[in-house]
Amino acid sequence: MAMLKDITLGQYFPGNTPLHRMDPRMKILLTIAYIVVLFVADGLVSYLAIIAFLCTAIAISHITPKMILRGMKTLIFIIALTGILNMFYTKGEGKPLLSFWNVAIYKEGIVTAVFMIVRIILLISGTFMLTYTTSPLQLTDGIESLLKPLEKIHVPAHELAMMMSIALRFIPTLIEEADKIMSAQKARGADFESGGLLRRAKALIPLLVPLFISAFRRADELAVAMECRCYHGGEGRTRMRSLKFGTVDLWALLTVAALAAAVILLKIFPVEVFGI
Repeated sequence: MAMLKDITLGQYFPGNTPLHRMDPRMKILLTIAYIVVLFVADGLVSYLAIIAFLCTAIAISHITPKMILRGMKTLIFIIALTGILNMFYTKGEGKPLLSFWNVAIYKEGIVTAVFMIVRIILLISGTFMLTYTTSPLQLTDGIESLLKPLEKIHVPAHELAMMMSIALRFIPTLIEEADKIMSAQKARGADFESGGLLRRAKALIPLLVPLFISAFRRADELAVAMECRCYHGGEGRTRMRSLKFGTVDLWALLTVAALAAAVILLKIFPVEVFGI
């Protein structure tokens, strides 16, 4: 039950920091660029540069590291499993550090596993920053504006943006609903914590049925509310606040461009630290 409360994806934390004031279109584009840079990065120096960039962004946004780590708790198993698989399946040169049965662990495998874990943590933290500092309404406007040119080939930009933002917006709501249902079933004697992994997974089945019913009910209520307010798609709609690129967006763009250039140069001309 505590794990459900730790899921913070989709939550928005209001603020008046430079990151909050950035144009949502720029934030979305820079988040995509950040992910690309992260997968291009190779070597300890590149990752240190990305970590420094992310820590600076977190400090500017006034989002506490504790909040990001709390959201990461639910993904610890996936992160650890990815690292272990990379450690065991990466072959190296020379004598293995540890060998048993048909499994061998090399120095290269440990380095690859550590880099993979760091990459996943940086990836998740970077995407968290987008939703933490951008309201669902701004996110919808930004996605719709970026997808606008695709309307020429009959892609429903407004509808796609609306669906994505509603899905993100309702993640915390569904988590809260699941927490309430779980508490009610625990009060009736349900056990979600004892036994093995398979038994605990089976115990969650009674939780899924009322959760799905609640999700469909909320979707129906939302549809009725939108119809009552004469919602008919993006055609003819105006925005309360128009999207404009500002000085903060320019500085953010230059910073990410400098980071990308540094990572690419370090990939072409690698700099080894501690032999890594």
